Amino acid sequence: MKIQLKSLFILAVSGAMLSACATSGPFALASDVELTTLSELPANPAAISYQIRPLESLEIAVFGSETLSGTYLADEQGRINFPLIGAVETDGLTPSGVEDVIENRLRGQYILQPQVTVRPTKLPELTVSVGGEVKKPGTFLSSNSQTLLRAVYNAGGLSDYAKSEEVIISRTVGDQKYIGVYNLTAIERGNYADPAIYPNDIISVGDSPSKRFLQSVLAYVPLLSTTAILLDRVGR
Repeated sequence: MKIQLKSLFILAVSGAMLSACATSGPFALASDVELTTLSELPANPAAISYQIRPLESLEIAVFGSETLSGTYLADEQGRINFPLIGAVETDGLTPSGVEDVIENRLRGQYILQPQVTVRPTKLPELTVSVGGEVKKPGTFLSSNSQTLLRAVYNAGGLSDYAKSEEVIISRTVGDQKYIGVYNLTAIERGNYADPAIYPNDIISVGDSPSKRFLQSVLAYVPLLSTTAILLDRVGR
């Protein structure tokens, strides 16, 4: 019986060692993705600025003119029909951008110095996604996840099998996709700055085969009579 247990243990360790020897796959092989170094992952301030979309409801106030002020609904093309000046293109513009358009078209001909305020009736929640080897993967408010450490901690921290030196941030800036690979332990120790996280970022924590190997080995320790046997088998 003892020999059978040792044989099972050797098979289990052999399988676990094969898994542990597997290396992480390559990064950024897709033609539209660029791999950056730690310090070169570009910021994405555009993700913070709010852009108006079609079928969105806007509250527009023109100072001193109640007849022009009101709630306007953009159509499927993102246009609103504004009194006096007609169609106004809003799709892709920020609220302040729409303010400028309306003020410029009202100025002089209709109002000497127009002051316009544009506010969406409902602002969407900006989020980041955290997945991979974290305890509670999911989507979180970007306002509470402004750095990499905060985002990972919001996801419950690293799981037992996390590879802390392989934490990936995926980000799209304009039409270009980027990924950056970070060492979370080094950041926690203050060896690197905690990188900023922007809305729509995707964070993925890698899996550590070596930790899984160790867990597999430890699971079979009770099957052996002494720890010395375990060390002898692994050493060979």
